[in-house]
Amino acid sequence: MRILIVIAILIAAFIVAPVLVVVPMSFSNSPSFAFPPSGYWLGYYKAYFTDQRWTLPTINSLIIATSTMVLTLALVIPASFGLVRLRFRGQGLANLLLMLPLMVPHIVLALAYYGFFGMLRITGTHLAVIIAHTCLSVPLAFLMVSATLKGFDRNLERAASSAGANALQTFLYVTLPMLRPGFLVAALFAFVHSFDETVVAIFISGRAAATLPRKMYESVRLEADPVIAVVSTLLFTIVLVGTIVTAVMRRKEKPSYAT
Repeated sequence: MRILIVIAILIAAFIVAPVLVVVPMSFSNSPSFAFPPSGYWLGYYKAYFTDQRWTLPTINSLIIATSTMVLTLALVIPASFGLVRLRFRGQGLANLLLMLPLMVPHIVLALAYYGFFGMLRITGTHLAVIIAHTCLSVPLAFLMVSATLKGFDRNLERAASSAGANALQTFLYVTLPMLRPGFLVAALFAFVHSFDETVVAIFISGRAAATLPRKMYESVRLEADPVIAVVSTLLFTIVLVGTIVTAVMRRKEKPSYAT
């Protein structure tokens, strides 16, 4: 048991170690990547929040990720209900088509999207990136929603119907509350997957719809801009705060039993 604990600590240290380097570098006053920093200031944080070269890709990523999340759920929820609850000819083929984006490397998909959207003359637009990211997010969201549906007890819907509820009332007051956690997880994964995607965005986003991951990639490769350390620190902080808030909310939701 002690060996497992030691191994777990070593793995955690290996994962956290880069953060211990990136965070101090975000406060460095050095004009390039330098560790340990020779001095500290907030200049690069100011540069991130005031420089359009960084703020515009951040806004683009938020718009694209939010739109991708909404469109993904709009496609996945009806498809999951149809494929889980119905039996029809070609059902296996439909499942296969939904899973195809998971089987194809992103670089291959990026080239295909570039050619296809080029013919439609929408390359370099928000619409093109949203469609591409939706195609990439659908398989993950579908797996989560369909798994939630398969574990749902349909006797609850039958009981609501026998009590006089119509189909809409049954869905709003019985089905939706029970499936909401699965929908929320699918929405979160779709958002994060779109926000973090880089390969396809490099090919089709262009300058007008450049995303934050693309800007970070270009910054590392072409500019070596220390502002990227600020972006990494902020993203890590958001994830950390989200994890802590989720853990606290789950602890509060657990019923306390008097001994």
